[in-house]
Amino acid sequence: MLKNEIREILEKSKGSGWVLEPDAKNILRLSGIDVPRFTMAASFEEATRFVREKGYPVAAKVVSPDIMHKSDAGGVVIGINNEDSLFATFERFRKMKGFTGMLVEEMVSGLEMMAGAKVDSQFGPVILFGMGGTEVELYKDTGIRMAPLQKNDVNSMIKCLKAHPLLEGYRGAPPVNREALTRTLMAFSELVMEISEFIESIDLNPLFCSPERCIVGDARFVLK
Repeated sequence: MLKNEIREILEKSKGSGWVLEPDAKNILRLSGIDVPRFTMAASFEEATRFVREKGYPVAAKVVSPDIMHKSDAGGVVIGINNEDSLFATFERFRKMKGFTGMLVEEMVSGLEMMAGAKVDSQFGPVILFGMGGTEVELYKDTGIRMAPLQKNDVNSMIKCLKAHPLLEGYRGAPPVNREALTRTLMAFSELVMEISEFIESIDLNPLFCSPERCIVGDARFVLK
């Protein structure tokens, strides 16, 4: 059953046609999907309060209803490790069109995967999973299944990837946490089914998978 908090976020986002990243990560968190610790800072003081509690380094992203593709607009900075850099980033973002705040979050790492969804006019909700990161269009290494996913769907999606040895542990590297990956994709599939009437597509990219956990680095929800 769709939680009221998720429904409220989707309803309030209809005007812009997509969900701002802090709201998208709140939807994922409410759905049991791991996201970095973050804050939505409307002022520099709010940003510094977060890093004093959580520590450096952090990543910062512009929050603006006019900027969906943050990286293309120069609205993403990673590895910020001191207050001067945090201030300079905030001041630069503050001059961007539609600025409403700066998302500040802990740095996360792992094998860069991606998960996506769209609502196909013929087949309904479908789930995409594969290699992610900024080179996702180059890899074109993905598997697709109709939602809702079952565990055997997740297993077959993983095994169909050309790069699946990387997940199993390649050349001495430790394997990713398969249980966490399965749990993430199953929770994502359940979320997609619950909100399919609202969405056109969802992209979770990168989805960082490590031996410890799978955690969503960036999320984009495009609404109908």
